[in-house]
Amino acid sequence: MSLTQTRAEPVLDSVLDAIGRTPTVRLSRLFPQPGVEVLAKLELMNPGGSMKDRSAAHIVASGLADGSIPPGARLVESSSGNFGVAVAMVARLHGLGFTCVVDPKTTGANLAIIRSLGADVEVVDSPDAEGGYLHSRISRVHEILATTPGTVWINQYANDRNWLAHYHGAGAELADDLVEPPTHLVAAVSTTGSILGCSRRLRERFPAMRTVAVDAVGSVIFGGPAGPREIPGIGSSRVPELHDPSEIDEVVHVDDLDAALACRRLLATEGIFAGGSTGSVVAAIESLVPRLAQQARVVALFPDRGDRYLDLIYDDAWLADTARRCRGTG
Repeated sequence: MSLTQTRAEPVLDSVLDAIGRTPTVRLSRLFPQPGVEVLAKLELMNPGGSMKDRSAAHIVASGLADGSIPPGARLVESSSGNFGVAVAMVARLHGLGFTCVVDPKTTGANLAIIRSLGADVEVVDSPDAEGGYLHSRISRVHEILATTPGTVWINQYANDRNWLAHYHGAGAELADDLVEPPTHLVAAVSTTGSILGCSRRLRERFPAMRTVAVDAVGSVIFGGPAGPREIPGIGSSRVPELHDPSEIDEVVHVDDLDAALACRRLLATEGIFAGGSTGSVVAAIESLVPRLAQQARVVALFPDRGDRYLDLIYDDAWLADTARRCRGTG
């Protein structure tokens, strides 16, 4: 019998089958403190570059399966960037149209990728009453729905399939892989889907685990005052329908400067090239570590990679401007 008859080839049917099973790495160089172990789930290694691949793939596949997304439909969604990339990739492979509503803070790299995947891009440039663009983007989504027959709104902020994607995805993978219980889960928030999905799944196995949300300074998710935010992908100018504050034990707010500097420290120490939401998570953990009890085990979600932020976080001129804005220095 030939070798090809006895061994299955590890070949996937499409790039969508490459979503998930992301590695978890120990950050012992960045966090060498004795008695504290920090593990990072590298969701940034999903094929579309972020953990949004999981929610896009699950929402679209489930919608096609139950008929709420008809074959050949046109999807529409508001996105700050990464979810737009993920939906564009998924829509392309399922033969669906896609209109992505973005704003001026969406990075040029993400816009180029979304367009290259065949999606239509609409840029909303009028800030909303909160000083952000989310309300304005969603208003444009409603206009598209009202004027374009056959269009389906994914609505990641209110769609339960968002958090379920992470419950069955990264949350299940961590619950299966970890032997020693984590004391903390630390994750960034925007729709709150990923933190809720992972926390719900992990707490089924590790009920004593504390869940720490990382939000942007200027975000209103947890009742803080609205303010300017330059790094896309974290925070929100409205409270997501999915949000459940009773499931969050602690909130750490991180501003743009601290997020950017943490990205650079992560790259210098661990060689991980990450985006702004990941930097916010790193900065939050750095603020938590001095307060943690001995034998703490922190699991962090690293949602996005750095190549989309070359003209922001990794640009020295942008960093100097951000330092002046956030600290009055430069």
